[in-house]
Amino acid sequence: MFIQTEATPNPNVIKFLPGRDVSPERALEFRTIDEAAVSPLAEGLFQLEGVEGVFFGSDYVAVTRAAAGPDWSALKAPVLTALMDHFTSGAPLTRGEAAKADAHAGGEGDSEVVREIKALLDTRIRPAVAQDGGDILFDRFDEADGVLWLRMRGACAGCPSSSATLKAGVENMMRHYVPEVERVEQTL
Repeated sequence: MFIQTEATPNPNVIKFLPGRDVSPERALEFRTIDEAAVSPLAEGLFQLEGVEGVFFGSDYVAVTRAAAGPDWSALKAPVLTALMDHFTSGAPLTRGEAAKADAHAGGEGDSEVVREIKALLDTRIRPAVAQDGGDILFDRFDEADGVLWLRMRGACAGCPSSSATLKAGVENMMRHYVPEVERVEQTL
């Protein structure tokens, strides 16, 4: 098995591409070892010194290293070993009913504006953000003041350029296609 690696705009995150589906149904994020207990792979990655976050995209795994931990030259090989061991073992990605729906899903009671926002996120913005090893989810939209709140995940969470991405990219696109959106803010 050959696993490719790809740098992301966040220097603390590397995207690992195993050449197969990872989590095609929905993206999954684990920010603590306690959250990772539902996934044998995430749990194994958190066992490595310096791993601070794990994100499963459709065909990749983005691993976040602690800024104060080992650098990538020391951490990359153990991560590759853990990934290879998991994928060759045939173990499931998650245990039981661990994978729950993303916050952007659902929406039967959503207003027309919120449906437009979610559609734009799903069709235009999330695929572009996924190329950098991250994800962006709808949190809420305040129709009274036009503020759209979004949550960054994976490589995008904590990335030095995430503010610029939100303001220059996402906010401009949202304001163009959904005029009710006045401003975009990040939920932490």
